[in-house]
Amino acid sequence: MKIPEFGTLQMTRTHEAHTGRTTLSDIAGAPQNKIPSAAESGIAKTRMSFDAYLLDAFKTMNSQQLNVDAIGQQVLSEPDSIDAHDVAIAMAKARMSLNLAQTVIDRIVSGWNDITTTR
Repeated sequence: MKIPEFGTLQMTRTHEAHTGRTTLSDIAGAPQNKIPSAAESGIAKTRMSFDAYLLDAFKTMNSQQLNVDAIGQQVLSEPDSIDAHDVAIAMAKARMSLNLAQTVIDRIVSGWNDITTTR
């Protein structure tokens, strides 16, 4: 399923080892190449690292914030050129992405603190 507002978000099934239907002994005895690659599973996207996903998400959030700023300036300079509902939608998207980014940052920091304090 592809949602146009979110770019390339696709819902796919994951490997059975990730869903909890296998035991630890099954996973521990499995060879390293058991999980199919993106080409083998039919997924046409490239694999990115976690930091690349985060940077991409922050760039998207930043572009939404800049878009809201540009729309706000357009409303002030040419009020008849843009509809009020377009402004409200852009502001809601930017607010939601900012809240999501803040939540992700809080969870990462909390997880890091948990990892560093575990003995």
